Amino acid sequence: MKIITNNEKETKRVAKKISAHLKPAMTILLEGQLGAGKTAFTKGIAEGLGIQRLLKSPTYTLIREYTKGRLPLYHMDLYRLEHSEDEELGLEEYFYGSGVSVVEWGSFMKEDLPKEHLMIQINVLNDPEKRELILEAYGEQYQNIVRRLEDE
Repeated sequence: MKIITNNEKETKRVAKKISAHLKPAMTILLEGQLGAGKTAFTKGIAEGLGIQRLLKSPTYTLIREYTKGRLPLYHMDLYRLEHSEDEELGLEEYFYGSGVSVVEWGSFMKEDLPKEHLMIQINVLNDPEKRELILEAYGEQYQNIVRRLEDE
């Protein structure tokens, strides 16, 4: 499924719609060039989950936890792990726990990620404000989310 947004506010609105369908132990993978809007998208997920705290990029911290919302949100950035040799990061505790995991740059550690997930590729279009969101669902519960978005 492809969605075109005209600005950051619209991108966050799409994320909020997705958040309405999220359940514990669900994972969203975000891919896109630097500055494409992965963290802005995650802010929309956080807002949709009722998280009031300011959401910051986890670029240097790997994982930021936001626990005061409808579900906990675990925001991960794996960009710095591209050449990592450490196999024991304990990410599965997040992936299969009580919250939702949003993972930026998950392609750097594909083998450690859940097989079932929602992949969202964020592309910057010719207009620097416009984004193309390409959603790919892996697993029935994620396919249901995409179907619901298509019906809206």
